[in-house]
Amino acid sequence: MKKKNEGSRLVYSTESGKISSDKRKKQAIPPNDGIVRLMRQTKGRKGKGVTLITGVALDNGALKKLAKSLKQKCGSGGSVKNGVIEIQGDHRDMLEQELGSLGYKVKRAGG
Repeated sequence: MKKKNEGSRLVYSTESGKISSDKRKKQAIPPNDGIVRLMRQTKGRKGKGVTLITGVALDNGALKKLAKSLKQKCGSGGSVKNGVIEIQGDHRDMLEQELGSLGYKVKRAGG
């Protein structure tokens, strides 16, 4: 008589149930150093420039509210992706003043 594990390979099993993916874990607020960084980027946008705002330590809902108010100040569109606020166009001067008045320490990053 053969033992259960001797000479056999498990091909498929429903014992363990659904396998969860690491991608579905709840996104946490990324650690930061307390400095909000402004940068301009055109990479992957067919030459159209956007201003990126990183380092804002807010949850997703508050980040969207901040992005909405900043877009209204600049008079342009934008979005929030992976904790980074993207605003269409080069508005670094205006955003630096606005974020400074909100109490953030702001630095320009990149070229």
